[in-house]
Amino acid sequence: MSKGDFTIIGRIPRNKDDEWIIKRGVYWNIDVVDIRLHSNGNPTKKGVRLNVDEIQTLKAILTKVTKHVEGIEIAQEQVISDEEW
Repeated sequence: MSKGDFTIIGRIPRNKDDEWIIKRGVYWNIDVVDIRLHSNGNPTKKGVRLNVDEIQTLKAILTKVTKHVEGIEIAQEQVISDEEW
């Protein structure tokens, strides 16, 4: 797989040397999103590659985390438990 198979969707700076790079592409005929830490412009092993269905689940979880951080109360039945995985 060449670098050309993925398109950069966004970047999240961590510090002067490191940043998270979010890419979308196709890997083994599956639409995926790759979220990877890059240090001094080079990818590290820290990161995750998720298919599009997994991204939807991650989005729902991050929305709940954001609400919690913002102080919005979340009803217990809305929390995804380990058993649901």
